[in-house]
Amino acid sequence: MKADEELRATGQSHKRVDARDKVTGAALYPGDIDMDGQLWLKIRFSDRLHARVRRINCEAALALPGVHAVLTAADVPVNEYGLVLKDQPVLCGPGSDIPGSDVVRCYADMVAAVVADTEALTARAVALLDVEYEDLPAVTDPELAMQDGQPQLHADCPNNIRCHYRIRHGDLDAGRAAAEVVVEGEYLTGWQEHAYLQPEAGLGYIDGGGRITIAVAGQWAHVEQEAISHAMALPPERVRVIHPAIGGAFGGREDMSVQIVLALAAQRTGRPVKVIWSREESILNHHKRHPITVRARWGATRLGKLVFAETSVIGDAGAYNYTSNKVMANANLTVSGPYVIPNCHIDTWGVYTNNVPSGAFRGFGAPQGLFAAEGQMNRLAAALDMDPLELRLLNSIREGEPFVTGEPFPPGVSMPEVWRACGRESFWQDSANGNRSLQPSTQDPDRPWLRRGRGIAGGFKNIGFSFGFPESCHARVELRGGPEIEQVVLYHAGSEVGQGAHTAFRQMVADAVGVPAERVRMVLADTATTGSSGSASASRLTFMAGNAIRGAAELALRKWEDEERPALAEYTYRPPKTTALDPQTGRGRPNFAYGYVAQAVEVEVDLETGLVQLLQVVSANDVGRAINPDQIVGQTEGAIVQAQGYALMENLQVQDGRILNPFLSTYLIPTVLDVPQQVRTVLLETPDPQGPWGARGMAEMPFLPLAPAIAAAIQDATGVWVDHLPMTPERVLQALQDGGERNS
Repeated sequence: MKADEELRATGQSHKRVDARDKVTGAALYPGDIDMDGQLWLKIRFSDRLHARVRRINCEAALALPGVHAVLTAADVPVNEYGLVLKDQPVLCGPGSDIPGSDVVRCYADMVAAVVADTEALTARAVALLDVEYEDLPAVTDPELAMQDGQPQLHADCPNNIRCHYRIRHGDLDAGRAAAEVVVEGEYLTGWQEHAYLQPEAGLGYIDGGGRITIAVAGQWAHVEQEAISHAMALPPERVRVIHPAIGGAFGGREDMSVQIVLALAAQRTGRPVKVIWSREESILNHHKRHPITVRARWGATRLGKLVFAETSVIGDAGAYNYTSNKVMANANLTVSGPYVIPNCHIDTWGVYTNNVPSGAFRGFGAPQGLFAAEGQMNRLAAALDMDPLELRLLNSIREGEPFVTGEPFPPGVSMPEVWRACGRESFWQDSANGNRSLQPSTQDPDRPWLRRGRGIAGGFKNIGFSFGFPESCHARVELRGGPEIEQVVLYHAGSEVGQGAHTAFRQMVADAVGVPAERVRMVLADTATTGSSGSASASRLTFMAGNAIRGAAELALRKWEDEERPALAEYTYRPPKTTALDPQTGRGRPNFAYGYVAQAVEVEVDLETGLVQLLQVVSANDVGRAINPDQIVGQTEGAIVQAQGYALMENLQVQDGRILNPFLSTYLIPTVLDVPQQVRTVLLETPDPQGPWGARGMAEMPFLPLAPAIAAAIQDATGVWVDHLPMTPERVLQALQDGGERNS
């Protein structure tokens, strides 16, 4: 059974299924959910950068009327957790069998949790906890942490090196010999706070089936279920995780926050327990985007052909792994850019320090890697006096050509088409002979202190889990009705974190079955009723869920045609397997699909203040097939504004491991007054051979190239390079001063 063209849902801009409830306030976020008889929980975080917890005196807190429990490390059956590696205690302190769990390694570590009648009372009780520490030496500089003789955070990682990746492609000496132009650069990126609208919150209770149930904002309900059950030494079926409405994620909810302590509190008290972090607690205590330092030396011929790249990458993992080994592997992959480089030598390290942990954030290492790669390309274009777009087209990855991993990208490589579309639809125009010529930017003669400049950058990003990590997605479809299908029920665990995934699910299941979207009902994001979908991350959910939905729908339709009513079928989609990169050479097939993006920007730089205004952005993104075009435009515009904050404004201040500006009044993010005057979204639709209806993932792609494009535009306007993110007015002014001194 196939949908008639007029009934086709995919490719149309359907209204979001959650729009009305969210704008009217009817949608319940975890912080909005209350139950009769509920208690409140508050966490005592570490008071030290690095120390052994000798003793926790709880007597004064427990003496307060209305305090029901104080949870410490001794109350955690298996006191460890972690998304990739279980290297972090749930609660730090004495009384646990896990070696090292009595040590706090950063200020974000949890030491104890108080459960009491009211939120105010929990705050009073937490302040009364008397924690005795034995201070330990600390290290907060990742390059220093790698040296001999420095404090060691984890016994299994000598010199604090969590991971070291290598790419050895071609013959570096031959590449150096062939180079006629060589450029060098050092690129520094800072932490970035996720700043999602809803701080961490949740409700824990025992449901009617006796299960410990956690209603919380997350990105992968089943992996949270596994983490809770592991820490509590319970079978997974004794734990239930529900995702209500979620106020943003961006990777910031991939790792645990309140889930395990809520489960412990609900089990201990037998009553519902609620927690809501303040904005200050949220900024101080959840992970951040990795600060990364890249040192790069690239060479090309005088005609612009890349011949070698030599690069080192050092990322600050903070106190625990979280996803650092995966993020740094992705930075290792993207730091050479979307280019064919015959001779490439890359070393990438992820290093433990006593700073706040670093983890997943939109782009997952690619924004940092591409900031350096595209910075190098723009430097080469300037050194060669060559149009930056022409240089990129000359060296772009193409179908069937080997990447620096020694293998070609999966079929569907559209990077050259994306570059051309960005040039065609922006202020880079086709000239008569097919070359690119940049139209001049208009300057304001009445305000000569304002200079305008333009820049271009691009990149690629994996879709789905990488480097051999098992990848799958489950869906169940039920068809109900009599002579015809009257209702379709989709059971799916994919998390709606604001990206519009559930709307896309509805459209895809409607087309897969051949009914109008109005006949689709969904049961979502509850481990008790759905199989594992994998995470709402890695730009994977539309791609993976769509394939799972199609598979389940096909099986259900066969049963329907055999007169099985209702017809119920389930299907687990598994994409082609990926491989880890060879530890010595970097050779391998790390991903099964990619997305491609390019952006051109115009900025205005105030030479007197260093303030950079982002005036316009043209973003070209190959989405494979636009399941919901309006949602893609919204995703693009949101990514650009978030990347604008990363590039220009968001300057997390950290001193000796302590965050100094944990408020949105001092950690500045873009507001409506900061967004570009014009954002133009250019959608390309080169179907991915493996994608459902040809769709690729796209949520991360528009974030990736904005920072290097802005840096190129600042250089175009002022003649100076700014290679340290964020490019705040102070840093721009310093670069202008340094550039003026060099030229005087």
